Amino acid sequence: MKDGFIRAGTATPQIKVADCQYNHDQILKLMRQADQDQVHVLIFPELCLTGYTCGDLFLSNTLLKAARKALQSLVNKSSKMETLFAVGLPLADGAGLYNVAAVFQQGRLLAFVPKLNLPNYSEFYEQRHFTAGPLSGKVLFDQEWVPFGSRLLFQCEQMPELTAAFEICEDLWVASPVSSVHAAAGATLIGNLSASDETVSKADYRRLLVKSQSARLICAYLYADAGEGESTTDLVFAGHNLIYENGREAAQSSLFSSGLLTADLDLQLLIQERRRQNTFTAAGPETGLQPYQTLPFKLTMKTVKLNRRIDPQPFVPSDYDERNSRCEEILQIQTRGLKKRLQHIGCRTAVVGLSGGLDSTLALWVTVKAFESLSYNLKGIIGVTMPGFGTTDRTYQNALRLTSELGITLREIPISEAVLGHFKDISHDPLIQDVTYENAQARERTQILMDLANKHHGLVIGTGDLSELALGWATYNGDHMSMYAVNCSIPKTLVRHLIQYAAENSGDHLKKVMKDILNTPVSPELLPPGDGEIAQKTESIVGPYLLHDFFLYYLVRYGFSPAKIERLAKYAFHGLFTAEEIHHWLKIFIKRFFAQQFKRSCLPDGPKVGSVTLSPRGDWRMPSDAEAALWLQDLE
Repeated sequence: MKDGFIRAGTATPQIKVADCQYNHDQILKLMRQADQDQVHVLIFPELCLTGYTCGDLFLSNTLLKAARKALQSLVNKSSKMETLFAVGLPLADGAGLYNVAAVFQQGRLLAFVPKLNLPNYSEFYEQRHFTAGPLSGKVLFDQEWVPFGSRLLFQCEQMPELTAAFEICEDLWVASPVSSVHAAAGATLIGNLSASDETVSKADYRRLLVKSQSARLICAYLYADAGEGESTTDLVFAGHNLIYENGREAAQSSLFSSGLLTADLDLQLLIQERRRQNTFTAAGPETGLQPYQTLPFKLTMKTVKLNRRIDPQPFVPSDYDERNSRCEEILQIQTRGLKKRLQHIGCRTAVVGLSGGLDSTLALWVTVKAFESLSYNLKGIIGVTMPGFGTTDRTYQNALRLTSELGITLREIPISEAVLGHFKDISHDPLIQDVTYENAQARERTQILMDLANKHHGLVIGTGDLSELALGWATYNGDHMSMYAVNCSIPKTLVRHLIQYAAENSGDHLKKVMKDILNTPVSPELLPPGDGEIAQKTESIVGPYLLHDFFLYYLVRYGFSPAKIERLAKYAFHGLFTAEEIHHWLKIFIKRFFAQQFKRSCLPDGPKVGSVTLSPRGDWRMPSDAEAALWLQDLE
């Protein structure tokens, strides 16, 4: 598949204990279904060709021969299937009997991967029958020498990002999982063939185990569990299959189910994340252990429709409770950041410019919370409203009501006369409503805030957000500047939810003001209003913040190409924006993002909140004169 995506799956067949032919037929049905569904990698449970619960029958030559014969048949019948399969069975070699995964594709047996950790506690007694497998070696199977060992990687020639490795059940549950070494050696996809019986609350632990391992290893993790048909003499198996991608659940089967479970996984995302987190490879590709052997396999690259939800708001959790929890956490981070700065400089006064819009409302809310946590008098917060040529009565009144409800000090300083005087100084015709006309107002407001802060020995609290910084939608040395920028890593789509959360936790009067602010169009209000209404709407000029925040997330967080971002956006915003609109605004975003870096290179301090931030001292160090040509070419 294109752009680093693959379709991976787990399969739990309904089996009969020790009936290899029956089990072969059930496995083959799922293999054919996976091939039809264009699955690239499919794993089955541990010992599924015989059943995990055969007990001392594992020592029977009759059973072992039947398992070999069934595997030979499956391999042969995979000749026209591109899917890479991993099937569990017992394998005898000399004096040893091994619990293995047979890995095969297109009629070719690639290798046997043995289980290394054999549990012998509680209900498990595998050491009674099996021997721990070797790290590397070969075994004779069907008159051919086949690689046999744990230190094996299976790499797709057409998509090197797809590098698979396998472990078996207990290999994950031990203190040092085998998959940790696999991932350090380069595996991006780990398959676990398992037979994990079901006991009370074990499913929760299993889920946590797979989730944490996929996050720790920055990998895709497939967990195939034994299910219906295993002996219930003492145990019950639930077929609890799991697919995780870097700690994110991609798919999960219900307990006591069988059949095929698939998910589309982004291996390119995993590689990008590993590159960013450069301690991932610090131990070296072999981690001081026996070297790995890489076995190549082929896939035909096709562009198919993604069976994967692409979140249109990657910064905003879709679940209500999770979103509220996230909002509380973010507000705490912002508040603690400002609290420390106020304490450090011994400051009891803060100056906030209030426009009656979203960003300044959030900055004021954080400032109030910081003052409350320090037990400072809220009158030490000076909310400054500075009506100018574009100020509407709606935003003006909301700014006044906000200061009144919060109990802070209000200063109203109109700027029109001062700006007209400045126009006279620089010989600018006020009828020419160009960038000079707009930016002069922004810089006049910043001058007032800075000078007021000096007069009252205070701190100017910045209001600008992450989305504005990405687009450069700020006046250089105007609203671009402050003494501490509490919103600097909050994207616009998230600002709304933070205000919503704050409103829901406020009294009725304050809630009413905040709700109206939420419903006010985003605008810098630098051009005269039309019939009393906002004339200058930001999103009609630079584009929808919903799109820009999406572009920002995938460009900065994962370094995706513009072509891939555009593809994801078409899935995420299907029915909301046309393909032409997405293409147009992505092109605008790239141009602005590169052209406006100089504003980000001299940002004031401010707290990092999420994984995407543009601080020139931390997460984003980009030359101010970098060219956008390659990114624009990729998009076209």
